[in-house]
Amino acid sequence: MPDNNLTLKQVREKLAAKQDELGKVFAEATVTVDGGQKSYDFNRVTCLGEKVKGSIAVAEQVKAMNAELNELAQQAETLEGAEKAARDQADREKVRNRPPMPGAKGNYPSIEERIKSLGEMVAEEKSYQDWAKSGAAGGITLQFDDLFPSDALAKGMAFETIGSKALMSTTAGWAPQSLRIGGFVEAATRPIQLLDIIPMAQTGFEQVVYMEETTRNQAAAETAEGGVYAESSFALTEKTSPVRKITDSLPVTDEQLEDVAQAQSYINSRLTFGLRQRLDGQVLVGNAVGSNLRGLKNVAGIQTQAKGTDPVPDTFFKAMTKVRLGGRAIPTHHVMHPTDWQNVRLLRTTDGIYIWGNPSEAGPERMWGLPVVQQDADAAGTGYVGSFQPAWLSLFERRGVDVQIGYVGAQFTEGRRTVRADMRFAFVVFRPAAFCQTTGL
Repeated sequence: MPDNNLTLKQVREKLAAKQDELGKVFAEATVTVDGGQKSYDFNRVTCLGEKVKGSIAVAEQVKAMNAELNELAQQAETLEGAEKAARDQADREKVRNRPPMPGAKGNYPSIEERIKSLGEMVAEEKSYQDWAKSGAAGGITLQFDDLFPSDALAKGMAFETIGSKALMSTTAGWAPQSLRIGGFVEAATRPIQLLDIIPMAQTGFEQVVYMEETTRNQAAAETAEGGVYAESSFALTEKTSPVRKITDSLPVTDEQLEDVAQAQSYINSRLTFGLRQRLDGQVLVGNAVGSNLRGLKNVAGIQTQAKGTDPVPDTFFKAMTKVRLGGRAIPTHHVMHPTDWQNVRLLRTTDGIYIWGNPSEAGPERMWGLPVVQQDADAAGTGYVGSFQPAWLSLFERRGVDVQIGYVGAQFTEGRRTVRADMRFAFVVFRPAAFCQTTGL
């Protein structure tokens, strides 16, 4: 049973220890097959003790260990979510009194209200429907207390009423009304994939300036009585990351903004999503050329781990080890392309058993106890392991999404306006070694 009284730090430490135990099992089970590729033979495992022998027994133990890792990871995610909720609450308190967005015009009804005709009211009346189904014998009396006589007369002047002798049909006298259903079918586009795991902060300046400890020589040592004290040396270097602006705009006619109730909210939401989608890709693959942000892929000092002949899970575990040793950080997430995760999910043992669970099961989107974040901002074949914590990286917001409407050039005389949106952010990786890029997947 899970211990529900652990702190987030305790859960992470326990998760790290369990990951190392499972890593030893796979290290012993790894064998090289034809072509230099590696597979798993659980008969080779000895680190689980004398009581756990044979491929089936080891596999059952591995499954139990993996389930415990997933349970610990879920505990960590729950605790992280609670801490994030506290930060979100604080952020909401800051913006409670923020003025409304420029150009907002309120809510619009989705369907225009209209008065029903007498024929429609009769046709919808349940007592009339029951009378018609029973053979329409003996007549029926209907009463509509809420119908104003003037409304009934107006409808009767415009259309043939139900008392007319002429046959009412869809081809003669009363064509059916076709009403477009609400909403629309969205075009396929890359969703927001990484922003949810990137810590957020705020800045009031045009660039984020911080100090980085570039020299840390700890010389602490035992000293005899009267001896000379050991001497350490430290050095700090000022670093900066500029705030960049991401923009988008759309020209639109006056009539479209005025006559289509949802046009403005549609445009605003599309522009806002486009800005966030661009930012989502920039934090990973931004090349820092011109006004681009410098994404994680192009940060100097990030560690690398080539796949070589290793299975993909081994590559990511080795990257986790580099994050622990080189970056002195606890890894929290794997980031990889969907096709690379597909290859992991379909891994099988030499006797055809799926390692990540039967095809009839959804299977955990986890590896070595860490959640797998699927993204296609970067090309397949490259993945990342890192400690996505505020101490090691943050996305600084100078200004959130600002949507404005105005005239550009001759638009005033052309009956057009431009809706534009922009936001300003800076992306900082404080400790590049807390992240490792995996290649050749």
